[in-house]
Amino acid sequence: MRTRICETFGIEFPIFAFSHCRDVVAAVSRAGGMGVLGALAFSPEQLEIELTWIDEHVDGTPYGVDVVMPASLAGSDVDKLEAMIPEAHRRWVEEVLEQHNVPPLPEDEPKPEGLLAWTHDKAKRQVEIALTHPIKLIANALATPPSEVIDQAHASGVQVAALVGNARHARADVAAGVDVIVAQGTEAGGHTGEIASMVLIPEVVDAVRPTPVLAAGGIGSGRQMAAALALGADGVWTGSIWLTVREADTNPVVVDKLLSASSRDTVRSRSWTGKPARLLKTAWTEAWDAEDSPGALPMPLQFMLTAEAMTRMNRYAHVEGSRARELVGMPVGQIVGRMNAVSSARDVIYQMVNEYVEAVTGLADELPVVDKAT
Repeated sequence: MRTRICETFGIEFPIFAFSHCRDVVAAVSRAGGMGVLGALAFSPEQLEIELTWIDEHVDGTPYGVDVVMPASLAGSDVDKLEAMIPEAHRRWVEEVLEQHNVPPLPEDEPKPEGLLAWTHDKAKRQVEIALTHPIKLIANALATPPSEVIDQAHASGVQVAALVGNARHARADVAAGVDVIVAQGTEAGGHTGEIASMVLIPEVVDAVRPTPVLAAGGIGSGRQMAAALALGADGVWTGSIWLTVREADTNPVVVDKLLSASSRDTVRSRSWTGKPARLLKTAWTEAWDAEDSPGALPMPLQFMLTAEAMTRMNRYAHVEGSRARELVGMPVGQIVGRMNAVSSARDVIYQMVNEYVEAVTGLADELPVVDKAT
């Protein structure tokens, strides 16, 4: 199952694993895949700590970093953005929390960072830090990476990837100098478009050939990986399946909800960041779809509005007397229906590889033998 993407990055299996958890990233890379750390939630200081830890625990195997660089908001002022959030929205969020008995954060606990790295300035700082480490890939989860970032990465010998939801954006990324396209179907967790993977992957492959394409969206098994490669992809980009592995730092309450969820228990919602993202269906997502909802704000205002609320939900999800458990959730794809048990990241990799081999050999056995002489 070695493809050209394996040769490019020096990995054993064409399996890329996006995770915000450094333990998962290191475990996947050590198992022969390629872990990719989601950097969005980390401050520059925290990102330096995380990447240093990975350097020390990845045993010299390749890994990457994923940043978020929107097409606008360069140099945004936090105070000005905060002033743009309507008070009616703030009151409504507080009402939802009160209805579910979610207490305020302790007074001595720092408030969460609401803007994160949604702006070019912060994301570029993350890129600068990442490039001081021995990473092999830097990926952008939103829009085409700025030309200076692409040039900076290439000058450091680092490949650049971009996530897309349609062929038009894929062509624009390649024209800008992106090395690897991640074609992400609507089944994926987090920010997604509307086109399903089975349709999207071959469209993108045909649009950008010979640029390598990684298939993403609803992929968590070897059979799905075999299908992705049959559609022309050079490998797979996975995310949701790592939320419930043993190494993940996912809130235990959320893990329980993920393990019991079906593939129908997700929803595309603007309630997380203001852009459509696939999330676990909860009382929180349902509240934002209700008639009395004020409606989601545009990025990054929505996340700034709700960051503290989500921190409170997670903090009190296990506390008796609070109904925070009903609200707490996270971005996850439709593959959640297959996430029914906790295992190690290494076991997930090997299970995918073995199932891939079984699928490919089984298909070959079923195909009729053609007599070329006739």
